[in-house]
Amino acid sequence: MALPDDFLPLDAIPEPLAAPLQHARERLATALEQADNLADMRQQEGPGESWAALAPHRRAQLARVLAVSEFVAETLIRHPDWLPQLDALGELDAAPDADTLSETLAERLEAAEDEAAMHAAVRRFRQARMLGIVWRDLTRPPGIDMWATAAAVTRLAETCLEQALAWLERHFEARWGRPGPRADGGEQRLVVLGMGKLGAGELNLSSDIDLIFAFPEKGETVGGRKALEHQEYFTKIGQKLIGALDAVTADGFAFRVDMRLRPLGDGGPLVGNFASLASYYQDQGREWERYAMLKARPVAGDLEAGAELLASIRPFVYRRYLDFGAIESLRELKAMINREVRRRGMQDNIKLGPGGIREVEFVVQAFQLIRGGRDTELQVTSLKTALSRLPDLGLLPAAVVDELIPDYVFLRDLEHAIQALEDRQTQTLPAEEVARERVALALDMEDWPALMARLDEVRDRVRRHFDAVIADPEDADEDAPAPAGGREREEWRALWRGEPGEEEAEARFREAGFTDPAAACRRLRALRDSRQVQAMQRIGYERLEALMPLLLDAAADSEAPDVALERVLPLVEAVLRRTAYLALLRENPEALEHLMHLCSASPWIAEQLARHPILLDELLTPDTLYTPADKARLADELRQALGRIPEGDEEAELEALRVFKHAQVLHVAASDIAGTRHLMKVSDYLTYIAEVILETVLAMAWKHLTRKHGFPLRRDGERCGQAPEFLIIGYGKLGGIELGYGSDLDLVFLHDGATRGSTDGDRPIDNAVFFTRLGQRIIHLLTAVTPAGSLYEVDMRLRPSGNAGLLVSSLDAFADYQRREAWTWEHQALVRARVVAGHDTLAEGFDAVRGEILGRERDVEALREEVVAMRHKMRKHLASQGEGDDFDLKQDPGGMVDIEFLCQYAVLAMAHDSPALLQWSDNMRILETLEQCGRLPAEDGERLREAYLACRTAAHRAALTGDSARGDNADFAAHRQAVIAVWQRLLEPASGDA
Repeated sequence: MALPDDFLPLDAIPEPLAAPLQHARERLATALEQADNLADMRQQEGPGESWAALAPHRRAQLARVLAVSEFVAETLIRHPDWLPQLDALGELDAAPDADTLSETLAERLEAAEDEAAMHAAVRRFRQARMLGIVWRDLTRPPGIDMWATAAAVTRLAETCLEQALAWLERHFEARWGRPGPRADGGEQRLVVLGMGKLGAGELNLSSDIDLIFAFPEKGETVGGRKALEHQEYFTKIGQKLIGALDAVTADGFAFRVDMRLRPLGDGGPLVGNFASLASYYQDQGREWERYAMLKARPVAGDLEAGAELLASIRPFVYRRYLDFGAIESLRELKAMINREVRRRGMQDNIKLGPGGIREVEFVVQAFQLIRGGRDTELQVTSLKTALSRLPDLGLLPAAVVDELIPDYVFLRDLEHAIQALEDRQTQTLPAEEVARERVALALDMEDWPALMARLDEVRDRVRRHFDAVIADPEDADEDAPAPAGGREREEWRALWRGEPGEEEAEARFREAGFTDPAAACRRLRALRDSRQVQAMQRIGYERLEALMPLLLDAAADSEAPDVALERVLPLVEAVLRRTAYLALLRENPEALEHLMHLCSASPWIAEQLARHPILLDELLTPDTLYTPADKARLADELRQALGRIPEGDEEAELEALRVFKHAQVLHVAASDIAGTRHLMKVSDYLTYIAEVILETVLAMAWKHLTRKHGFPLRRDGERCGQAPEFLIIGYGKLGGIELGYGSDLDLVFLHDGATRGSTDGDRPIDNAVFFTRLGQRIIHLLTAVTPAGSLYEVDMRLRPSGNAGLLVSSLDAFADYQRREAWTWEHQALVRARVVAGHDTLAEGFDAVRGEILGRERDVEALREEVVAMRHKMRKHLASQGEGDDFDLKQDPGGMVDIEFLCQYAVLAMAHDSPALLQWSDNMRILETLEQCGRLPAEDGERLREAYLACRTAAHRAALTGDSARGDNADFAAHRQAVIAVWQRLLEPASGDA
């Protein structure tokens, strides 16, 4: 068939491409004529008529595609019948789905009787599909963009891998047999892990495919002529699979296969069993292999077993702590790439050159390696998915991601255009004028200069964002002025190394504002010469060497250099074996500043950080560090943290709970020190933390027990529902919304279950036993010690009958005890009791019982005598003995306990006539209510509140500064006198001075 001159419209084709397009047209015409002649000889219909019937828009697309891609032209010249076939199948507008691809290739492989025929079928299948992929990428029908192109190439590679592997397994079964079963009886197949862009699902047009082969368990094949060890069998199958895709035949190749990412690279075995691979990554895995494994994904063979393998090595890839050490490895890898780019003159390489594809990948992978263990949302192989999740995690501003994604797409589109020219794996900008015009046309750019201008803009933005994440915080551009403080840091570095003499070192500390230079020198020398430092491995010591000048500089800049250094050095010593924290502080100078500020202000915070270094992570986000979350946000954050943990991993759940609690308390303490929170708010936030944790622990314990034993019976005989039908009552400071930093939790457990009956599970237990075990489980979850410590100390002595009573009581039994047996001091304690977690309906029942007990009419004189007697007994055992310059803020006369007893007495004595007093459990609002009810003069109420706040503020400060909870008599004289005066008037009117 002779193609007419106007068959390919040239309207949208640049003039420099007219001649190449005309040449392609002539060669195609010759190929079509030959194909038609051959078809005539076979009495078949040739492709010529189908070409002639192509729609006008398809001819325009053909002109564009041929003008750009030599690959398409050569493919159509060899196979002119493919174009009408792809048109008829719809592949020129949309990619076939995975099932269609698999069915088509499987059908073709059924006819392959030997490996040569199999190779030919796979290669022809791949070339036909690539023809459609390149066509769609260059014509961009609706729904097709770079991501769709990359996904289509990935599906094609997965299909070729899976179908070729299946063919090989069947073909060689008679000779080699099939693998023996696993220990659990399950079948075994080769596991093919896709790495790099294959694992990410984002292959480029001419990409190599990086693979790792594995198999589950050792054993021997069965059913073959000769039994083979699994290692030998899977090695043979793996070699055959590589050849099925990689070998160059008369039909070319399907995919180039790279196996160098496997353990030990080319020097290691081609295939490894799961146990050996897990052992290798645990004991010998290198940092670059963590980087590589980020994108590992099962792509062929036994996909389920592949997921099992990846789960076993996930702790190697994703560390549970924030691993800023990973950024050093990425920085070193990038430096190595930069050296190679310069050595080989590869600045025009849009993948490896400055501002290229690899730098966008490094930005994303840095966050994945550093934070993926904690933020499991980042444990994804897709760059696009991971990048899009960074803003919600607060790791990159949305504006940065909004620039990086389209810039990355542009770079990948450019990469595809370059590769579409000849189906060649390259990322280097072309030098020939015709090739440049083709690439510009592929990207719809006016010409090559316009394309380069756009590329320069993109690369500048990418490089800027890359530097912000990856660049060394101490590095400065060679042409830029030296950073402020650079000389001082060099002096600090020399001082840390012990290079200056003793006098010179002390002089340096004195100049930096240290009041005791000799002590500072001693502390630094003790750390440097310590056994722990001397025994450090190279990478850890290098991180310490890099950090210490920054740390000394930050200490010198703090408000109290001597105190800061004294309190921070124990933290450094505590993390010498977990050097990722050294890297964290070195990589984040602002975090180091916050550390100095907080440790200078509070030895309690310094101690917490040294005991739980994972809390250093919190220094990275000042917005949340100094702004504690309200209860709703706390609940949401804890739910998200636990949602990242695989179901059933109780150890990880306990650790997450403890890290959450310590982190949130640190936020409260930081805001307290910064003065951004009123005392009342500090206690509120500490109480919110406890409430959210108690609600979560109750839900966890209920789920654990019901999954094991089924659901218990309610008192009405119905089964309990999914929500925990149980109450946790908070007493004391928890009930009074007055928690401090080290407060334990006074708790009482109640339920409303049936006294008889049992649960409805496979392992039923009595109702009473169920609720007792539920209480025990809650206590275990709260008090169990993990590497992050425990949650809270728990005190259950306020339950009915104290330590002699049941751990868990029914609501009826609790009410009966309060009515008949409880002492007055227990009714006093009930004033501060409230529901802190549990079932809403049961909570209403408890509130009714509390209101009934506290609101009953009492003999006021008898009540007064009992309250005063109890208070005197407490003073005898707990208050200061004798006079001094200070006093016990809590127990001495005029202190906090006196005010608490006044409030409790008032509620018990007056609530019968003033039921508004029953509403609150905290002292401040009880005092306000007493005023509103006319039971306390406004002046007395205000003085009591001021005294209570002053004492509590001082107690909070003492907890943060490590001091005892004592106040100066001179400072508190007026407050104490006001409290004593009200005490005498209400409780001891005839007793004289208290």
